[in-house]
Amino acid sequence: MDILSNIALGMGAALSLQNLFYALMGCLLGTMIGVLPGLGPLATIAMLLPSIYNLDAMPALVMLAGIYYGSQYGGSTTAILINVPGESASVVTAIEGYQMARQGRAGPALAAAGIGSFFAGTIATMVIAGFAPVLTELAFKFGPAEYFSLMVLGLIGAVVLASGSLMKAVAMILVGLLIGQINTDVISGTPRYSFDIPELTDGINFVVVAMGLFGFGEIIANLGRPAQERQVFTKNVKGLMPTRKDFRDAFPAMMRGTAIGSVLGVLPGGGATLSSFAAYTLEKKLSSTPERFGHGVIQGVAGPESANNAGAQTSFIPMLTLGIPSNAVMALMVGAMTIKGIQPGPQVMTSNPELFWGLIASMWIGNLMLVVLNLPLIGIWIKLLTVPYRFLFPAIAVFCCIGTYTLNNNNFDVYMVAIFAAVGYLFYKLECEPAPLLLGFVLGPMMEENLRRALLLSRGDWSTFLTRPLSAGLLVAAALLVLVVMLPMVRSQRELAFQEEG
Repeated sequence: MDILSNIALGMGAALSLQNLFYALMGCLLGTMIGVLPGLGPLATIAMLLPSIYNLDAMPALVMLAGIYYGSQYGGSTTAILINVPGESASVVTAIEGYQMARQGRAGPALAAAGIGSFFAGTIATMVIAGFAPVLTELAFKFGPAEYFSLMVLGLIGAVVLASGSLMKAVAMILVGLLIGQINTDVISGTPRYSFDIPELTDGINFVVVAMGLFGFGEIIANLGRPAQERQVFTKNVKGLMPTRKDFRDAFPAMMRGTAIGSVLGVLPGGGATLSSFAAYTLEKKLSSTPERFGHGVIQGVAGPESANNAGAQTSFIPMLTLGIPSNAVMALMVGAMTIKGIQPGPQVMTSNPELFWGLIASMWIGNLMLVVLNLPLIGIWIKLLTVPYRFLFPAIAVFCCIGTYTLNNNNFDVYMVAIFAAVGYLFYKLECEPAPLLLGFVLGPMMEENLRRALLLSRGDWSTFLTRPLSAGLLVAAALLVLVVMLPMVRSQRELAFQEEG
């Protein structure tokens, strides 16, 4: 009964005209961003962070959340129609969806993606509503030692599940941790690593790092790629409804994809991309005709699309209940909550239940909006694919600069964004994934604070991290994760997985 009353409270908040408007805006923006190749939710949310300063907390978070799970829908459109995933979680969808489009079955492929995403989003929202209170109760038992150990586990999980080289992922985490140390020491009040630059004594603004690495970094990287002629299957988008056989084939895949995404989304570093890849692999393993995969099988669209949407939504669980971001987008959400003066963690549910449950309720409403936006309006999204990059990217660059300047009304932040844009492009050329850097940057100061608090409480006794059962369990889990990923068989499978994903 508590859950029903909480959901009723959330629905009351989410159904206000203001919150409905911003949920719709988030879903629209997310779909457009998913449709446009080369842009993703990370870059978009990073660019829009300055705009939330003038909004209340709930509409701001509702809009940003809508952008995140909306982009999971929109990314399937380009993946299916032109074999160009709009964002990383749709990479797997392109394998089967594009082949279906070539066979004249783009309509059923897009419908399977839309219906699967709605189904998964609905189930994942129920999972959040059911498990969030339990995790929140557990979180109240956490002290500084437990939070430090949990963050260690989160960072190690982000390294293990990051695409590409393990060494590069570790390096990105360390760089993020180091950048997070540029600030004024909380205990002594002494500026650290500021090089006598007054603007750095408060630390580097989170928005500056995110916008530089993921906003401008993406723009420069895309401009460096050669423009290619791409065929859009506009004439083939007819007869959206799948056949009965399509439904029979797709529904079990949707169920399995939703289950995988709901579990993997909670894991540190998991989220949508890993979920979609795992769902595709499972469908291929379970199929009685695996040789058909790669030639336009509807299970290969329905499963991954359900998984990536479920993974995107359940990744909110650790962020909302523990205050720990499970992936880079959730790190941006933590930044957004901090901007609005909200401390992410278990106290959100008790001190601001309307915000907590309103955000969860808005996810279900947003998923309903996305079905309406994605199925009947596919023709409009196809038109967006024809926008030339030479018009799109200058507009984004101007918007980013204006947004950055308005943070503190000075030019210093704009210069810092330019520096991080160059760094982001360098990482792209070196094939270093910058998402772990952002996680390290967000978690670094929190880790340091909890480490020092734990040591102060224990009078400098480091064994406190091992004598407290919860803390010891989390550190043991982190150590096991490191040992497992170092096994030759696991390492080779991991490299093969991300090679196929790329």
